[in-house]
Amino acid sequence: MKKIVKLSALFLMVAATFSCEEDEIPNGAMITPQNGPVIIAPDAGTNVVLSPENMDNLGLTLAWTDAAYSTATPITYNVEFAAAGTDFAEPFEVASTTNRSVSWTVEQLNSIAINPDGLALLPYTEQDVDVRIISVVGNAGEPIASNSITLTITPYTTDNPTLAVPGNHQGWSPSTAPLIASSGFGETDYEGYMWLDGGFKFLSPQADGTFDWGTQDWGDDGSFAGVLADGGSETDAIATPGYYYVKADTEALSYSTQTVNWGVIGNGTPTGWDSDTDMVYDPATKTLSLDIMLTAGNFFKFRANDGWDLNLGDFQVDKPGAGEVMSYGGADIPTPGSGMYHIVLDLSNPRAYTYTVTAL
Repeated sequence: MKKIVKLSALFLMVAATFSCEEDEIPNGAMITPQNGPVIIAPDAGTNVVLSPENMDNLGLTLAWTDAAYSTATPITYNVEFAAAGTDFAEPFEVASTTNRSVSWTVEQLNSIAINPDGLALLPYTEQDVDVRIISVVGNAGEPIASNSITLTITPYTTDNPTLAVPGNHQGWSPSTAPLIASSGFGETDYEGYMWLDGGFKFLSPQADGTFDWGTQDWGDDGSFAGVLADGGSETDAIATPGYYYVKADTEALSYSTQTVNWGVIGNGTPTGWDSDTDMVYDPATKTLSLDIMLTAGNFFKFRANDGWDLNLGDFQVDKPGAGEVMSYGGADIPTPGSGMYHIVLDLSNPRAYTYTVTAL
């Protein structure tokens, strides 16, 4: 069954290097296919390595010769990709044009490659893809398939890798476990925030990105000194339930847990920069919140454990690692006005932390 990978009109860049005839089809004419299109670029076996560093660059141009029919007629060309060696059993239509070439930027081609409803290629892994062109002349003639070529495509991802943290706190269920995330693909410095109340482990994802037992997991090495072991014993049980900042490094084989009590501080709050006002954790929403009186024209920030070692402010480009909204040690957050406000700090999405400020 053919699937269509949908791209917006602006997302797909079609390059017209040739034109096809636009003659009207004579009434009653029988349109008989004579020669199918032939792919002339790129060469079969071309290795296409995609990288986020050059996502705006040209990623691939596909060109072909005209198909030939017994009657001059407008021709539509549908571009199909498929997993190599499948004989196009489940082709994915990635472009449709009346021209004889189509081009994608690196970012556009990468989106096609990793689309879970399309090729679903694994990031940073070489995979072969078969390519062909199907010529179509409306309802009056038979489609013609071109020759097929095989390309090797290595896609990328901008998503941070994650580990699940199943444990006593949520019934040891990997599929519903909280996550920790690294600072980038290929990095092993995972972090996240969660409620813990006993033992837990770190679990790697399956190939499709979901979590279940059977993949690589890490536990304490038995010393209970923050040392990880592959498939080791359960980590040290947490005697006191609480909200924790959890870190793990699967290359250095280390982990740590730190109880964190978050609060709001600043000259826009009742206690100024001298002390903070504590927030309350809600296990149902996995967020921290408080209602507080703010004053206009001032600022506030979030900090943990009544100190500045761990604090969050507005996003700063030179301070990555907490997402696109906030930064560790980020900029002071301006108060929206004077009055009572409901402030919510959401640390449930690792390295994508957010906050909201709503007037009451």
